[in-house]
Amino acid sequence: MKQMMIMALTMCCMTTAQERGIINNSTSPNSKLRSIDLDQVRWTGGFWKQKFDLVKDVTIPEMWTYFNDGGNSHWTNFRLAAGLAEGRWSGRSWHDGDFYKWLEAVAHVYIVTHDSVLDHQMDDVIAVIAKAQQPDGYISTQIILEKRKRFENIHHHELYNMGHLMTAACIHHRATGKTNFLDIARKTGDYLYETFKDRKPELAHFGFNPSNIMGAMELYRTTGERKYLDLANIFIDMRGSRPAGSRHYGLGGTDQTQDRVPLRKETEAVGHAVTATYLYCGAADAYMETGDTTLLAALHRIWSDVARRKLYLHGGVGPLTRGLSIRNDDVHEAFADPYLLPNRKCYCETCSNIGNAMWNWRMLNITTEARYADVMERVFYNSGISGLALDGDHFFYSNVLRRLSSNVPLLRSDTPERWKHRAGYCCPPQLARTIAKMHGFAYSTSENGLWIHLYGSNELKTKLSDGTAVKLIQETDYPWDGDVKITLEPARQTTFTLWLRIPNWATEATIKINGSPIKSDIKPGTYVTLKRTWTTGDTVELNLPMHVKLIQANPLVEELRGQVAVMRGPLVYCLESIDLPDNVNVMDVRLPRNIHLQPRFDKQLLGGVVVLEGKAVAGVDSDWSGEPFDSPVLYKDYTPTDPRLVRLRLIPYYAWANRGAGQMTVWMPLD
Repeated sequence: MKQMMIMALTMCCMTTAQERGIINNSTSPNSKLRSIDLDQVRWTGGFWKQKFDLVKDVTIPEMWTYFNDGGNSHWTNFRLAAGLAEGRWSGRSWHDGDFYKWLEAVAHVYIVTHDSVLDHQMDDVIAVIAKAQQPDGYISTQIILEKRKRFENIHHHELYNMGHLMTAACIHHRATGKTNFLDIARKTGDYLYETFKDRKPELAHFGFNPSNIMGAMELYRTTGERKYLDLANIFIDMRGSRPAGSRHYGLGGTDQTQDRVPLRKETEAVGHAVTATYLYCGAADAYMETGDTTLLAALHRIWSDVARRKLYLHGGVGPLTRGLSIRNDDVHEAFADPYLLPNRKCYCETCSNIGNAMWNWRMLNITTEARYADVMERVFYNSGISGLALDGDHFFYSNVLRRLSSNVPLLRSDTPERWKHRAGYCCPPQLARTIAKMHGFAYSTSENGLWIHLYGSNELKTKLSDGTAVKLIQETDYPWDGDVKITLEPARQTTFTLWLRIPNWATEATIKINGSPIKSDIKPGTYVTLKRTWTTGDTVELNLPMHVKLIQANPLVEELRGQVAVMRGPLVYCLESIDLPDNVNVMDVRLPRNIHLQPRFDKQLLGGVVVLEGKAVAGVDSDWSGEPFDSPVLYKDYTPTDPRLVRLRLIPYYAWANRGAGQMTVWMPLD
């Protein structure tokens, strides 16, 4: 009997077709799209294959080496809590969660490679985590080792840590079919449900950085146990449930953690940009399962506020290092007032930018609207990966749009050059797990077809809703080139719809099927519907002309008046001082209004990139150009200077700061 019960439990947790995606929305009643299983897609070459291999071969192994370094606490704390080592807890209170993100990244790589070494490594790590977990399911190494009271201080990040545990455990189960990590997550979920089910007022603010909502939702989707869905909704409902009245955490709601106002009543994005985007992700997950229209209405309002008034060109969010919210709460690493989008002091933490993409992915699944995929792609090719150096082992925390001379003060989280290790280590594993699962964002299925969201050389093997097996091959040099060839190989001749995303930047796009142009109206920022009876060998040729474009901002963005940025395809470009003459500052450069920028692929530069080359104007003013921060004057009479032509070379923004410290700018004044 005991053996039968174990088998039944194992069977209920076994993953089946289209239950192994980034999110398991395979049966979500209010999700119009279904995630593709992560083992159904492979990058076969090009941009994302290079990034995946970099994370697989460098980033993840180097992180493991770092975690095992005697001076690092991430892994050591688990071994201490498990009784396998002696010493004191050290580090940051959120390090447990960062370690779980690394473990999730390993699981994503394993889904693709089936590397037995990674499998054994994960099992060894999970065994230690199991020993560290308390008998009642609680796990947070800081609280365990320091013998502190549970849920005493929101800055202990207990729910953040346990949320990432639950998500990582679900991904590990999808990757391996094993339940060793999932069993730990279930114990954690059970403990949290028993702790929070009564909605005690004193616990209302403990979802500070709410990965716990996404974690509970994935645990529900993986196990089918209703209480985990209830738990996620309890977390959502408790935010904003206590009256505001203090700017100090724990004594009343605050905009910093989006709990001054209940989410369903919120009108705009406020507070810490990571906690905000994580909250919006969790609420979108909850809507997919419950159909709570009040949640969806709030998400639409907030998304519109961000997209129209608070989104950086590179897809980043959260400009404020420190400041006040719209309701005068102290905030940091946060959304700001509408149209307040500074360049040099742009915060835009890597985690918040990726959180923005995660939120837009969920909104895309709910609605099928291409505007969400456009934002998602903007993040992925720009601010979502700019935090990772081209060597795979150095990082940025903030993602500024302008960097000036070395004597100009930096943000408190910023550094002149990319760093390898630092105490706040949340962004590296966030980058690793995102790039490792990027192939899962490329496609979705729906009741009657297949959707293509991202373009890149890859191979997809999946099944349609009627069970028909389909193989699809993409061949392209995207994002360097806009030509995409798609070859379809269904197992049998079958009728279904193929939806192709036309990015919002792609004017004059064309499509051919088996060499013949289609007559459908092709509009930027939409999905083109291709419904036909497909047979093996059918080809779709998509051409997305990659014109170089000058971009201007809404005039209410005062920091950008009279300036433009440069884009080509999905890529934002920037100017680095290393590409200018020695006596020219990036602040000296002005772009002619009729500038012609010529694309050129340089395989020797920055791992192989398309650069944009042309001629610009540089005007040198001795009071401002060299060291404006040390200038003896704040204002002076305008004196015309004789401009001179300079050769200009712009590089993709994501690749900046890979040639040493220097100046950089995305936005440049027009001449």
